[in-house]
Amino acid sequence: MSSPRARRTFLRMSGGTAVAVALPAAATTTLLPGAAYAAEEAGAAVEAAAGAAADEFDALRAKWCEILLGSGIDASAEPFKAKLATLGTTATGYRSTMAPADGWLWPALPFSHGNNLSTNYAQLLTMAQAYVQPGTGLTGDASLAADVVAGLEHLHTQVYNPSKPLFGNGWHFTIGIPLALTDICALLYDHLSQEQIAKYSAAISHFIPPSDIPKYATGANLTDQCRALAVRGIVVRDAELLTQARDFLSPLFPLVTTGDGLYADGSFVQHLWVPYTGSYGAVMISGLSRLLALLGGTSWAITDPGVRNIFEGIDRAFAPVIHNGVVLDSVNGRSISRKGIDGYQGRGHSVMNSILLIGQGASAEENARWRAMVKGWLQRDAAHPFTENPGLDVVTLARLKELYEDESVKASPEPVEHRLFAAMDRAVHRRKGWAASLSLYSSRIQPYECLNSEHLHGWHTGSGMLQWYADGGRNDQYAEAFWPTVDPYRLPGTTVTRKTLADGVGGGWGSGRSDKAWVGGTTDGEFAAIGQDLKGVDSTLTAKKSWFFLDDSVVCLGAEITAADGVAAETIVDNRKLSAEETLTVDGRRQPGEQGWTRTFDDARWAHIEGHGGYVFPGGAKVSALREERTGAWKDINTGQPDTPYTHRYLTLWADHGTDPADTTYSYVLLPRARAWETAARAGHRNWLRILANTGDQQGIHVAELRLTAVNFWTPGSLGNLTADAPASVLVREHRDGTATICVSDPTQLGTSLELLWDRPVRKVLTKPGTVTDATTGHALRLTLDMTGAAGASHKITVRLGAGT
Repeated sequence: MSSPRARRTFLRMSGGTAVAVALPAAATTTLLPGAAYAAEEAGAAVEAAAGAAADEFDALRAKWCEILLGSGIDASAEPFKAKLATLGTTATGYRSTMAPADGWLWPALPFSHGNNLSTNYAQLLTMAQAYVQPGTGLTGDASLAADVVAGLEHLHTQVYNPSKPLFGNGWHFTIGIPLALTDICALLYDHLSQEQIAKYSAAISHFIPPSDIPKYATGANLTDQCRALAVRGIVVRDAELLTQARDFLSPLFPLVTTGDGLYADGSFVQHLWVPYTGSYGAVMISGLSRLLALLGGTSWAITDPGVRNIFEGIDRAFAPVIHNGVVLDSVNGRSISRKGIDGYQGRGHSVMNSILLIGQGASAEENARWRAMVKGWLQRDAAHPFTENPGLDVVTLARLKELYEDESVKASPEPVEHRLFAAMDRAVHRRKGWAASLSLYSSRIQPYECLNSEHLHGWHTGSGMLQWYADGGRNDQYAEAFWPTVDPYRLPGTTVTRKTLADGVGGGWGSGRSDKAWVGGTTDGEFAAIGQDLKGVDSTLTAKKSWFFLDDSVVCLGAEITAADGVAAETIVDNRKLSAEETLTVDGRRQPGEQGWTRTFDDARWAHIEGHGGYVFPGGAKVSALREERTGAWKDINTGQPDTPYTHRYLTLWADHGTDPADTTYSYVLLPRARAWETAARAGHRNWLRILANTGDQQGIHVAELRLTAVNFWTPGSLGNLTADAPASVLVREHRDGTATICVSDPTQLGTSLELLWDRPVRKVLTKPGTVTDATTGHALRLTLDMTGAAGASHKITVRLGAGT
C-alpha cells in the first residue's frame, strides 16, 4: 500500500501543478499499487517504511504502479467490471498454455523467431496486471505471481541474459522487452529478490547499455528507452539511472529542421523521411506524459525549458491531425496496415489519453482548452465509442470516462482551418461537417514505409492521396478493414499507372524518394493552394498535380501526365466504401446498384454518391465508374496480422488517361457531403470557377464568389495578374473591407529569393513578415522576399487596396 506521503508526492509537480492520473472522484474501490493487493501486511510495511524513511524510490515505484494501473476505479461497476474480467480471462488463457521447455515458454511462441520474444514478456505483464488489479478473478492469486516469476526466470536463462546474442529485430531486445520487464519488476517487486531484479537489469544493460541510448535512439524510440531506464532505476534503486533517463530526454525537446522529431510547422517525422505523428509521435507523447507525471515533484523532475515545445506541439502537431477522435491515416505510416489495439480506434484514444495527462502539467488555460477539445472528439465519434474499444486499458478508459461525464467541461467543436505541414508533405483542410487530408511525397519525404513486412501495398499512399472524412457515422470511411480490402492501385486522389508492383517496392528504409522538390503550397489558415510534382513509385509516370482547398470544395487539377510503363495511367477521382443501398447518380441518371457493374461516361458533367458527396467535371470529362465487392485480410498487407477475410463494397470513379499517355490533363471539383441537387447546381453554375491554367508551367484558378485567385507556378512566369520570378505557390484573397491578403511560399524549399508582382492598385502594406525585404505599392504591388531557410512556410502579407480596385 502506498503511503499518504507517496500519494501526495504523486499529486504534485514543481510549482504545485497537478500531474496525477485523473480518475473519477466518486469511486468506491481503490487500485493499490504493487503486490500489496495480495499482502496487507506487506503493504503496511511499505507504508511505514515510506513514511518513516521517506524513501523516494519506494514512493516512485508506488507512483509508477498507480500510473500503470490507476486509482479510484470502481471494479464492480461497468464498464470497468467487464474490462477487468476480460483481463482475468486473458491472463488465465496465457497461464494455462504456458509450458516452459527448451526453446519456448509458450509452444506457440518459439524463441527461434526473435519477434516472439517481446510477446512472451508482454503476456507475462498481462498476467502480472491481472494479479495486481482488482476484479480480475485472479487478484492476489499467489500461484499466478509465482508463475510470472517462473516465466521471467525461464526467459532469462534461455534468451535474455548477458551471455546471449541479439538476433532478429533489435527493437524487441532494446525496447519491447525492457518496457515490459521493468513494468513487471515494479508490479511484482515484493515477489522478486534484489538478486533477480539486478540480473534482469544487467540483461537489459547488455542489450542496450545506458550510454548507447542517446547515441542511437530518437523520437519515440528514445522516449521508450528512457521510460524503461527510469523504471529500471527505480526498481534497482539507482539514482544515476534515473538521472540519465531524465537527461537523455532533452534531445526530444528542441524543434528540428531535418530528420526525426517535431518541426516548427507541426510536422512530426520518424525514420528520417516518414510522416509519423499518429504512430511514433503518439508513442513519444505517451511516454513523455507518463515520465512527466512520474518524475514531477521529485529529485529527478524534468526542468528542461524545451519541454514547452511539447506542450505547444499538442496544438500545432497533434490536434490538427485528429478529426472527431480519428487520427488521420496520412500521418500513421505503416501502422495503418495493423489491425487491433494499434488500429483505427486505438490511435485516437491513445493520443487523447496523453493529451489529458500532459495537460495536468501545462497551464490552466491549456489544460481547460485541451479537455474541451478531447470531450468534443469523444462526443462526436459516434462510429467508435471509447467504451467499445476492446484495446483500451482500464486507466485510459477511466480517464476518458471521467471527462466524458464531467458536466463542467463544455465540448469544443472542430475548428474551421487549413494546416499545411510542409516539412512532412501533408495538408489537412477542415470545414463544417467534414475534413480532408492530403498525402504527398518528394525528394524530402518517401512515398510510404514498408518495414518488417508491414504495409506491403502502400505504394501509392503518397501519390496525391486525398481522403475526406465526414462527421457522424461517416467518420468510419477508412475504418473496418478499409486498408486490406481497398484496391491499392486506386487510392482516392492519386495519379498512377496500372503497372503491377512487387510487395514493399519503394518503401524500404529511405527508399522511394523522388527527385522532385516542388511539393507543398501556401495557405492563409483557411484556404490553400497545394501542388505536387509527381514521380511515380517504381514507374515512369510523371505529372503536375494541384489542389485548391476552398470553403465547401476542393478543386483538383492535373497536367503534363506522361508515362511509358506499357499500361494505362489513371487519376482516381474517389474510391468510397459504401453500403448496399447507396447509389451513384451521373448527370441526373441513377446508375445500377449491383456489384460488378462498370461503365464509362464520355461527357460527364457531374456525379453524386448518395450519402457521401458530389463531383463536378468542368466542361465535361470522360469518367469511368465501378461498383465491386472486394475481399482481403490484414495478412495480405502485413505478414504479422490475422488472415481472417473481410468483404466491403466500393464505388470507384476515375479518369483513364490511356496507355502510355503524353501530356494529358484532368480537372474535377470534390464537394464533400453535398447533396445531388447541390452538385447539379454547382455544375450548372458556369461562372463559379475559372480555371486560369492547367499546364506544366502553371495551374491556377479564380473563384469570383470568394474573391480568390490561386496559382501554382511550377516555373517562373505570369498568369492573370500575377507574376513570379521563381517557382512559387500564391494565394490571393480580396476582402469586402477594401483589404487583401497575399500568401506566398517556395514549395521547392530550395530558393533564396522571390519577386512577386500583383498587377492591382495597392495603397498601403498593412502587415508583412520579416522575410519581405522590399514592398512597392501604387498601380501594382511588387514584393521581394528572402526565402532562405523558409522550409516551405507561407508568408502572409495584408494590404489596403487602392483606388480603381
